[in-house]
Amino acid sequence: MASATLSAPVNKAANPRKGMPKWVWALPPVAVLALVFLYPLALVVQQSVQPDTGGTSLKPYADVFASSAFREALGTTVWLALGATVGCLVLGFALALVIAFVPFPGGKAVAKFIDVFLSFPSFLITLALLFVYGSVGMANGLWTDVTGAASGPFQFLTTPWGVLLAEITYFTPFVMRPLLAAFSQIETAQLEVASSLGAKPARIIRQVILPEALPALAAGGSLVLVMCLNEFGIVLFTGAKGVTTLPMLVYSKAILESDYPGACVVAVVNVLISVGLYGLYRVVSRRAGA
Repeated sequence: MASATLSAPVNKAANPRKGMPKWVWALPPVAVLALVFLYPLALVVQQSVQPDTGGTSLKPYADVFASSAFREALGTTVWLALGATVGCLVLGFALALVIAFVPFPGGKAVAKFIDVFLSFPSFLITLALLFVYGSVGMANGLWTDVTGAASGPFQFLTTPWGVLLAEITYFTPFVMRPLLAAFSQIETAQLEVASSLGAKPARIIRQVILPEALPALAAGGSLVLVMCLNEFGIVLFTGAKGVTTLPMLVYSKAILESDYPGACVVAVVNVLISVGLYGLYRVVSRRAGA
């Protein structure tokens, strides 16, 4: 019996209607972004070119760039951010190595605590350091009780080094989190083979672990660098004298001096530096294949 294949005629009217263009679904989030971020940013840029004398002028930029306070704040911001980033990379890499590859009791609890630590506000860590190393903190109190001195030797929290310590303490977990994720993807067989071939731990770290961790180090380091450039709470709560960063300069010009055009100029510069660093990171990571 011959079999025939019957094909039903195509009914164009039965085809479903085409949905809305995909770009329509992007309109609500773009509108929210424009309302809560782009519009206030545009107001800041607009205020930065409107001096108190009226009109539109670049005089606020000329005045801010010519001031020594701005140059000192820019230098302080850059060196603190770079120093904190280097410290976080070194300390975070060492701690992540221990947590990931050195078995010890409570290792999983420590890894989970890092996730919780990321949710802490920066001023909370600064307050904890003040309780320990502040002028009337535990360390100085113990010193005065033992020696009978009028004051303790730990007075570094009110210096740039205290700010640097607080930033490294707070931002190190932001480097450790991507590193732990990268280390979890490393096959333990690679480490065992390298060890069986006579490679020492330092060589295994340098030739096996470090290449796998470079993308995570770059991501964590870039995040820490941008966050340190914009950090305000740590510098404020340490009460470090003579430590003025760009966010602190924005605060002092806007609140203490009522120089709103000058504050907006510093804010625009801070935003441009952060966006520029982010763009540089994206370009470098794309060319490196990360």
